[in-house]
Amino acid sequence: MTVTEGSMLEISPAKVVHIIYQSREGGMAERELHAFIRGLNEDEQAHLVALAWVGRGVYEAEDFEEAVATAFAERSAPTDEYLMGMPHLAENLEAGLDAMGVDVSAVEDDFLRDH
Repeated sequence: MTVTEGSMLEISPAKVVHIIYQSREGGMAERELHAFIRGLNEDEQAHLVALAWVGRGVYEAEDFEEAVATAFAERSAPTDEYLMGMPHLAENLEAGLDAMGVDVSAVEDDFLRDH
């Protein structure tokens, strides 16, 4: 089962792609990435963590709402630190968006056109 683009997401796919690109940059972009993630509201942060979990295979796309609830309930560290410590963050987020039915390549094309 896939969901229509963004129907359950409380974070825009464009913001997720922004995080994907910054996480691949490393070095200088790391500080900006921490700030960007900290600047997201709590809903966006929980949905971002849930997307990463879906991308890692911890949850299936149809269990996304459960993943979000778990992200809220089990949050113990700042979200930016948790995610930045996750191996393969960019790949997990891409896979999570894809699993949720978001056309990642179209969102990436829009992101690149705007930047």
